Amino acid sequence: MKFHKTPLEGAYLIELEKRGDDRGFFARFFCEREFGAAGLETRFVQINNSLTGAKGTLRGLHYQLPPAAEVKVVRALKGALWDVIVDLRAGSPTYRKWFGAELNEDNRTMMYVPRGFGHGFVTLTDDVEALYLDSAFYSPEAERGLRWNDPAIGVRWPAEPREMSDKDRRWPDLDPNFHGVEAMRGL
Repeated sequence: MKFHKTPLEGAYLIELEKRGDDRGFFARFFCEREFGAAGLETRFVQINNSLTGAKGTLRGLHYQLPPAAEVKVVRALKGALWDVIVDLRAGSPTYRKWFGAELNEDNRTMMYVPRGFGHGFVTLTDDVEALYLDSAFYSPEAERGLRWNDPAIGVRWPAEPREMSDKDRRWPDLDPNFHGVEAMRGL
C-alpha cells in the first residue's frame, strides 16, 4: 500500500499496490504491519457496507465524540463517490479545513479518516457501494454531524446534492459546544 498525505493533518489517501498477471491482480485492502509502520490505526471493530441507489445522494458529514471517536477507512467498491473529510479537532493546525477526493471502483483509492474528523460523501454515479472499516462501535449518544453546506466550513461539492436524509439536512451550523470540538482536542 502507498500512503499519501492529504492537506489535513493525520489524514491519508491510500493507494493499493496491485500485483497482477493475465488473470487479474491481487492487492491488500488492509495490512496491520503496513498501517502500523505508517503510524495509523490498526484495530478495527466493525466493517460496514452501504449501498446508495441514486446519483447526487449525500451521506454525512458524520462523526462520534470521545470516548467513541472513530477512525474510518472508506473505499468505493462499485460506482463513484466524492469523499469529504473535515478536521473538527480544536487546536489542530488544520481545524475547520476540509479535503475531498474521488473514490471509485477503478482507482480503488481509500480515504483514511482520523478521529475527530467529520466524514461524508456525495454519489457521482447510481448504485454506489462503499465499504468502511471502523475503529469504534456505533454509539448513538456520541453521534454528531455537521451540515453539508455549513458556511463556516465551505465545502465545495462537485454538485449540489439532490437527495439526503432529513437528519443530515438538519445538522446545525458549526457550534463548538454541540459539535464537541474541545472534546476532540489532541485526538
